[in-house]
Amino acid sequence: MNDYERDYPDYTEAPGYEHGDEPPCNTSKNPNFYEVMEGRVKRRSFLAGGLAAISTGLFGSSLLGKAALAQSTAKGALLGFTPVPISFDDTVVVPEGYSFHILGATGEPIMGDMPAFRSGANSAAEQGMQIGQHHDGIHYFPIDGSSEDGIICVNHEYIEPRFLHAEKPGYKGQPIDSRSVVYDADGMRDDDEVQLEINAHGVSVYRTAKQADGTWAVVADPRNRKITGGTPIAIGGPVQGSAHVRTKYSPDGTMTRGTLNNCAHGVTPWNTYLTAEENWAGYFSNTDQIDQKPDLPREHARYGVSSNPQGGRYGWHLAKSGADEFARFNASSIGAAATEDYRNEPNTFGWMVEIDPFDPESTPVKRTHLGRFAHEGVVFAPVVEGAPVVCYSGDDARFEYIYKFVSDDVWVPGETDGSILDSGTLYAAKFNDDGTGEWLALAPGRNGLTPANGFADMADILVNTRLAADQAGATKMDRPEWGTIDPNSGEVYFALTNNSRRTQAQVDAVNPRAENNFGQIVRWHYENGDHTRASFDWDLFVIAGNAQNSAVATGGALGDDSIFACPDGIWCDENSRLWIQTDMGDIGPDYDGPLKDFGMNGMLASDPATGEIRRFLTGPWGQETTGVVTTPDGKTMFINFQHPGAHASAEAFAAGDFGSGFPDYDGTVPRSATVVITRDDGGIIGA
Repeated sequence: MNDYERDYPDYTEAPGYEHGDEPPCNTSKNPNFYEVMEGRVKRRSFLAGGLAAISTGLFGSSLLGKAALAQSTAKGALLGFTPVPISFDDTVVVPEGYSFHILGATGEPIMGDMPAFRSGANSAAEQGMQIGQHHDGIHYFPIDGSSEDGIICVNHEYIEPRFLHAEKPGYKGQPIDSRSVVYDADGMRDDDEVQLEINAHGVSVYRTAKQADGTWAVVADPRNRKITGGTPIAIGGPVQGSAHVRTKYSPDGTMTRGTLNNCAHGVTPWNTYLTAEENWAGYFSNTDQIDQKPDLPREHARYGVSSNPQGGRYGWHLAKSGADEFARFNASSIGAAATEDYRNEPNTFGWMVEIDPFDPESTPVKRTHLGRFAHEGVVFAPVVEGAPVVCYSGDDARFEYIYKFVSDDVWVPGETDGSILDSGTLYAAKFNDDGTGEWLALAPGRNGLTPANGFADMADILVNTRLAADQAGATKMDRPEWGTIDPNSGEVYFALTNNSRRTQAQVDAVNPRAENNFGQIVRWHYENGDHTRASFDWDLFVIAGNAQNSAVATGGALGDDSIFACPDGIWCDENSRLWIQTDMGDIGPDYDGPLKDFGMNGMLASDPATGEIRRFLTGPWGQETTGVVTTPDGKTMFINFQHPGAHASAEAFAAGDFGSGFPDYDGTVPRSATVVITRDDGGIIGA
C-alpha cells in the first residue's frame, strides 16, 4: 500500500514492505488495466447503474449520457443477517444471533510433545510443534464427510520477530517493522531465533473437532504436522531437473527445502491442498552487484531479490553457525558452479505447493507449470469428466498479471492426481477495451516466446513467468489478490486490492480516482461456461470505497452497511454468496489516512445476482481479515485474523502495549488466530 518507487529508492526501507509487499518490478510497456478501462468507456460507454452514477457524479451527465439501471428489489434471498456497523474497537463483532470463539492461535501445540505457548519465549524446537504465525489461507477437509470432524490446513504468510521473541534480549524496543531482528556486534544472528522464525513459516496441518459444548478444539492426531521454511519439498513439472534449480543441496534439481510467505491457497478436485508462495524474494540476499559482478540475473531482478548484504527481510543467512540450512538464503555466486552454492535457491520459490493433508509421510511438491511469481492463491474451475482441469492464479503486485492453467490430460474421477498439473498450457490474461478478453499462451514458440527473445524452453519460460507475460502482451493489473468461482453461474471473480501509484492523468470514468486507495473486483465468464476457451467477457462487479466514490454494477453506490476498501480475500460458497475480506493494512485506533472512514478490517457478504452487499464482521486493531471456509453443511465458518497489533509503536511496545489484546486480552503478545463462527440457531452462515 506504499509507493516504494517514488518514496523509497531502497524499497526494503519502505513502511509496509515488512508485511509481505514487494517492490514494483514490472518495467514493461504493456497497457495497464486503467488504460484498458478508459478505452472501453470511450468506445462502448458500457457503464450503467452505479458505475454510471459515480461517473456522472464526478464528471457530469454528459460523460456517459446513459440512465442508471434500476437496482434489483429481490434482496435478501441469500443474505439473511443484520449487517454490523463499522468498528473502531479492539474486538471481534459478528451479527446479532451469531457467536464466535478462537481456534488454533499462533503457538498452540498440535504435535510431538505438545509444548505450551509461552508469550514471546518459545524455542525453535517448540515452535516446530506449534501452529505458526500470521495465518492466511485456510481450508477445512472433512473426515469421512463430517461437518464436525476434519483436518485444517492454514497458511502462515510471514512473521513478526518482535512478537515471537518479545521476552528475549533486545526485542522490546523494536520499531513497527516485522523485519526488526537483533544482530550481535559482528552483525550475526542467533541460530535458535532464526530456526524459530523458519519454523513459524509455512503451513500447519491439524485435526479439529466440535466439542460437547459446541466449540471447536485442536485434536492430537498422527496426521498433524508442520510444513515449514525448512521441510524437504520435491520440484515437479517442466522445471524439475533444469539448470535453473540445481543447487548445492540438490545438484540434480529435483528437491528444495521449505515454502515461504504462504498467502492464499487452493483446493484441488482430488482433495489436496495447494499453498501459494507470495512475496518470497525478500528472504534472499544476492550481493553480486555490490561485488561488481554482472547484474542480478533476470530471475532475481524481475522478482525483487535484494542486493542488501543483510537481505531484504530477516537476515537468515547470517546465523552464527553458518550451517547450510541458513547459508542457503545467500543467493550470491560464491562457488565455482551453481551446484556449489545457492545462487539458484530463489528459483526454487515462487510456486504453488501441493500438500496431501491426510498423509503425513507424503512429500509436498512444487507444481512448476502453474508459473513462478507472487502467487496470491489458486482457484479451480468445476471439473468435467473427460475435460481438462482449469485453474487461475493472481500475481499480487502492482501492474502484474492474472494467469490461467489448462491441463493436457483430462479429469478422470478417482484416478486424476496432482501430476495432471505438470503438463498443460499456462496463459496470461489480456483485457480488451471492448469488454472482451483473451488468454495469451506462455509456451515455446508462441506469443514471442522464442530463443531469439530470450526464452530457451518451457523451464526458462516458467522460471521467468513475469517476463514471459511481459513479452506476450498481457494486461497490467492492480495487485490481483484472491480469486473465486461461483459454483452455480461459473463466473470468475478476482479482487484488485488497490494501486496508490495511479496518477491524475489516468483518471477515467470507471476508475474516477487518482491514487486508487480503495480497489475493485473484476469478473468474467465464458460462452457456454467453458473455462477452457481462449476468450471471455468481463466487467466490474464493484468499485470499492465510501458512499461518494463507490459503485456496484447493478446500480447505486455502497452505503453505511456495505462500504469497504481494499478487497483481498474472496470466496463463493456453494449457495453463491460472495464473501469479501479487506486488507487496508495495519489499521489501528490512531490511524488518520485515506482509509480512516472504514474502521477496522473485516468481511462482507454479497448476493451477486442483486449486487447487495452487507458487512458481516469486523476485527481487532492492526489485523488483516483473511481466509474463509465453511464446513460442508455451511453451519460453521472458519476465518483468520492476521498480524493483530502490527501497528504498535516501538515506544508502546517497549512499555508493554502490544497494540492489540487479541485473542487472549491478558497482557501477552497478540497472536494471529482462526475464528470459528456459528449461528445461535444452528443455521447456515449468512442465510
